[in-house]
Order: sequence, then C-alpha cells, then structure tokens
Amino acid sequence: MDRRKFLKYSALSSVGSAFVPNFLFGLNEKLEGSNLRKPKLVVIQLTGGNDGLNTVIPFRNDQYYRSRPTVAIPSNEIIRLDNELGLNPKMEKFSRLFKEGYVSIINSVGYPNQSRSHFASMDIWHSGADVNKQSKTGWIGNYLDVLDKKSHHALEINKQLSGSLKGESISGMAVQNVGRIQRILHEHGDLLAQDEKFPVGEDNNSFLYQSLIDINQSADYIKEAHTIKTDNVDFPKTKIGEKLSTVSQLIRSGIDTEIYYLSLRGFDSHVNQRKSHDQLLDRYSSAIYHFVESLKKSGHFKDTLILTFSEFGRRVSENGSKGTDHGKGNSVFIIGEHLKQPGIFNDYDDLNSLENGDIPFKVDFKNIYSDIISEWFEESTKGIISSRYKSLEII
Repeated sequence: MDRRKFLKYSALSSVGSAFVPNFLFGLNEKLEGSNLRKPKLVVIQLTGGNDGLNTVIPFRNDQYYRSRPTVAIPSNEIIRLDNELGLNPKMEKFSRLFKEGYVSIINSVGYPNQSRSHFASMDIWHSGADVNKQSKTGWIGNYLDVLDKKSHHALEINKQLSGSLKGESISGMAVQNVGRIQRILHEHGDLLAQDEKFPVGEDNNSFLYQSLIDINQSADYIKEAHTIKTDNVDFPKTKIGEKLSTVSQLIRSGIDTEIYYLSLRGFDSHVNQRKSHDQLLDRYSSAIYHFVESLKKSGHFKDTLILTFSEFGRRVSENGSKGTDHGKGNSVFIIGEHLKQPGIFNDYDDLNSLENGDIPFKVDFKNIYSDIISEWFEESTKGIISSRYKSLEII
C-alpha cells in the first residue's frame, strides 16, 4: 500500500490515539445480569457555561428575582424539589429521576481563583490539575496511563477528542456512533488483505499501520459475532439523545469500555437566554431520562454512574441583553442507582454574599473526580488527580 492511499484511510485515527475497534471484543450477552460487569462512568459536558441559577433555582430568594427582572423563572412555574430549591420547568423528566432517588445535586462547584474564560476554565476541568499547574494531559487520560488501560476503555462520542481523555502515553478514542463504526469496518476491512510488508520501528506512521492491522484482524469477528444492540426505548431525536442512544447500545453490547464522554453545546447564553436555555435543558432532561430507563430495562443502571458538569456558571445579575454573562460557581449532577446521599447535597449561600457578583465555589470539582476514581472505580487517585481530598460521601 502506498503512503498516499494509507494517509487517505488514516482518518481512522482520532486525536491522540488510533481508532482500534478491538473494544468490540466484549463478553457479549454472557455479561448481561452478571456480577462480573465492571462499573461504567458517563460524563456529560454542558459546553458554554450552563446557567446554574436557572437550572437549580432558589425560588424563595428575593435577590434572585431582583437580580434577574426578565431572566428569572416565575416561582409558580418551577418544579419544586424542597422548600428552597426547584428545577427549571423544562426538566420534568429529570425531576422524576430526582424523586426516585437517583440524583445528587451539588451546588457551588468550582475551583480557587476561578477563570471566566471558556478555554482556561475548560482546560482546568479537563486536566484535573491545580489551577497554578499547567498540564498537557486530562484526568481521564491520566486514569488510562496510570492504570495501564487501553484506548478503547475511554470513548468520546464526538468527531474529536477532548482534553479530558488525552494521556501521556495512552489516550481515549473519539467515535461518532455505532453505525459509523460498522461502516468503517465494512469500507476498510479489506485494506490489509495484501501480502505487503508493513513498516515497523519508529516510522511516524507505523502505529497507524498497526491500527489498520488490528482492524483487519477483527473485522471478520465483528461482522459475524458482534452484538451491538438496537435501542430498547424511544430516545429523543436530538443530538444528545442520539449520543446517549449510542452509549446505551455500547454498554448493553457487553464491551469493556469503562468511561464514556459526550457534550451538549450552546449554553453561552449572553442574549435572550430564556428560550434557548430552556430548550437545551429540555433536551438534556429528556435524553438523560430515556438513557436511565434504557439501562434500567437491561439491568445495567446499577453499574453506571453519570456526571454532568459545565465549565462555569453565570453571573447572578442579568445583563442588558436579557441574558447572563460568565460567572463562577455552578451546579453539578451525579446520577446513579445507589447514591449514598441522593437529593440536594448543599444549598446556595445567601445571594447577597457574592464574590464580585458571582456565586463563590464551595466544593472543588476535583473532589468529585477524586470520589469517582476512589469510590466508584475503587482505584488510587495518585498520579490522576493532583490533590488529595476527603470524601464527599455521595457515591
């Protein structure tokens, strides 16, 4: 195979790692209902800076309404969770999960000296490193490196790989959907059915050739024996609905991927926030509800933990364009069947005691990462998270 043809097909590689479909060698149906299944983590990133105050709403706080004369949600529309806090009215399906005891809401999450820059803040969330330390790797990539995992153990449902999944020697993989995986195998499975000798050693493309060899070796098995599932519930026909449908299919197929990562974009609500923000929360709420229902139906929910975060919250006061600008502390959701502390983990502080107009952080996001690694995956955080934390006792 000449290099030009090879490079044509090297799109099989994702940022930081080659696209190797060996992850489809799961234990298939034998694992369904088995105690041998390993825990799964699904990370959902709300990109752009979700407005936490219009998501988890302090409806009895007069300052909320004084600060947001047009953006605030009327108290009679809010889905009440307790006597102080409620959900955006578009999150009715999410509220069902909350009422079933599957959700823990952590408010005022952030980090010290928080940046309002999308890029800087997302880099910090992705890396899991201290604010004053630069890192070229992500916390999930560190997990892969330290525990000597394979690239397929962390999949991002996307065209490109996020910083979270980039490791020093091992990175996760970016895949778009199950259909795309199958088309790639069908289109390129015969590329290496040739008697040519492939380069070895330190050639800068040799690792990609090796990836194609792996594809060729597994194509027949996947075609004949793979057990990718079809949907067992009617997922919403939205981008996040399609992504969570893909994750559900992969989890239920029995593959040994441990971490799935996906994002929902559009939360940078500087102008006319109410309509667009409500629509995004509606899509998130519906998709996550159907995802949980799908995993409950197949018996996989007990093995799955879901983390939802955004790089920062919005300022308490609305701007002059019926929107909100970049803020700091925000709400994080943890969803699972057997949480130690379902419900509202902590209330907002008094909105009259702000940090330059922002909700100050009270819970370090790395504390949540630390708990996921140590308590969900039952692994040491050494080399993965930069600091040590006392458990929040949620997971």
